[in-house]
Amino acid sequence: MEYAQIGRSDVRISRIGFGCEQLGGTDWGDVDPRSVARAVRRALELGITFFDTADVYGLGASERALASALGDDRHAVVIASKFGVNWKSDPNGGRAKTYVDCSPNRLEEALEGSLRRLRIERIPLYLVHWPDPRTPLDVTMNALAKAQRAGKIGQVGVSNFPVNLVRAANEIVRLSAVEVQYNLLDRIVEKDLVNCCQDLGLSLLAYGPLAQGLLTGKYRTNGGFKPTDRRRRLPHFQGPQWEKNLEATERVCEVAARLKYKSSSQVALRWLLDNPAVTSVITGVKTASQIEENVGALGWTLSREQRTYLGGMAQ
Repeated sequence: MEYAQIGRSDVRISRIGFGCEQLGGTDWGDVDPRSVARAVRRALELGITFFDTADVYGLGASERALASALGDDRHAVVIASKFGVNWKSDPNGGRAKTYVDCSPNRLEEALEGSLRRLRIERIPLYLVHWPDPRTPLDVTMNALAKAQRAGKIGQVGVSNFPVNLVRAANEIVRLSAVEVQYNLLDRIVEKDLVNCCQDLGLSLLAYGPLAQGLLTGKYRTNGGFKPTDRRRRLPHFQGPQWEKNLEATERVCEVAARLKYKSSSQVALRWLLDNPAVTSVITGVKTASQIEENVGALGWTLSREQRTYLGGMAQ
């Protein structure tokens, strides 16, 4: 297993993280809670120490399921949770309405709820899920600093923040991490955020490393996704972008075929892991076999020629 520090702290996490959105039971098609729970246990056996969730995943269900699956081990691993996306449940049983809310009142409510569901006294890494244009940044960050002083938060981070807000937030509270979507098909962070994180000594946590499964090479058609699967509505599974992404995915499959004993998923993950700016890659998991395959991205490197070939894919 490969490990790295979060920011300038002494907290170390596995370079493959376990993405827990699927534990919420929504947005990813059919999810077997028992299968995901077994995957959590298998991840622990393999040395995974970093589990990423959020209060909004399954409207609290992900945090509860994670705490149950980890058992007493929840005190020994690094759990990251996020707040900032509030919700209103549909009384008719439909999809809840979500909206950004990073106000101090919401922070207090969300933090207490996450601590209760996770059954821990302190969240090792707590992130602002999305920027809130209606709440001044300093108000949110000062509220986080207060919670940190109270011992309810370990490290502070932000998610999905543009570089100017990352820098501004870090001026108010010492950040440790920035979580953002980053993969071979989504590389906007390379424009300035990667350099920003390196300048400030922040960990870059990459979610969506397989582009919601596209880079596994197993999707040759964008049909067949159920209404409960978000890939039915994501732009990179639609229209001309879908065709373009399929061509790019072929390169990943080609490199994997040349390596013989590595899968397309492992190649796509290794491309990120070989980037010195990336601290950990957060992989969404439904089954034990998936986390086993993801861990196969560790312990080796791509050649310079392979990285160049993959990095040359049209964006």
